[in-house]
Amino acid sequence: MLSSLNTIWASKSRRIVWAGHVARMGEWRGVYRVLVGKSEGKGPLGRPGLRWEDNIEMHLQEVGCGGVDWIDVTQERDRWRAFVNAMMNFRVA
Repeated sequence: MLSSLNTIWASKSRRIVWAGHVARMGEWRGVYRVLVGKSEGKGPLGRPGLRWEDNIEMHLQEVGCGGVDWIDVTQERDRWRAFVNAMMNFRVA
């Protein structure tokens, strides 16, 4: 059980690191539009699906950093790196 929890957390932490990389790219990049859910055209009927950004925000809430505007934090690499490291240390403690 513990091994599967570590695997899940490793996946979530890599997703957070990747999201920081993509958030620094710029709005004109297709990958950024996928991250924040700015798609073009019409979607299927029904409830809108979760965006990548929604998943990242859920991960941040799990470690107690829910109210942070994380896209602004990513613009400064050193600050983002410290933020991610603090989140990972918070999970371990």
